[in-house]
Amino acid sequence: MITTLDSHIDPGLLHDEDLVLKFSRYEPHKFFLVPAYHFLMVHADTSEEMGRINLRAETNSTIERFSGHIGYAVHEPYRGRRYAARSVRLLLPLARQLDIAPLWITCDPDNAASRRSCELAGAEFVDIVNLPPTYGGYALGQRQKCRYRLLA
Repeated sequence: MITTLDSHIDPGLLHDEDLVLKFSRYEPHKFFLVPAYHFLMVHADTSEEMGRINLRAETNSTIERFSGHIGYAVHEPYRGRRYAARSVRLLLPLARQLDIAPLWITCDPDNAASRRSCELAGAEFVDIVNLPPTYGGYALGQRQKCRYRLLA
């Protein structure tokens, strides 16, 4: 398992025009309890934090069916600029290196922005699944997830 990016992946791959993914930490995901790489989405010129993204580096049935390998959030002032989709694409070399294939991304069916981000990243819509009552989000009112598959 890779716990640092320095010698394993070229940090130059983690940026595009105005977006940089700044590695923040490697630790188990607090909800899904799998190893995860956490990044900040940072503006290349201003260094302002625009959001965050994580790559869950292990595959199990919960990851494949309900939570996905990737989670992201873009701060409100930066939405609409495709930072989530672009960040997903920037993480593909790391996903390949970790042999995560396919890469699963999920979102709530009524989250049009997240669904569009998945599509813009190149992910293919697979289906909508019902969440079991044992899934953590169920207690928060979540009942379904859209599943997208992305080949890394």
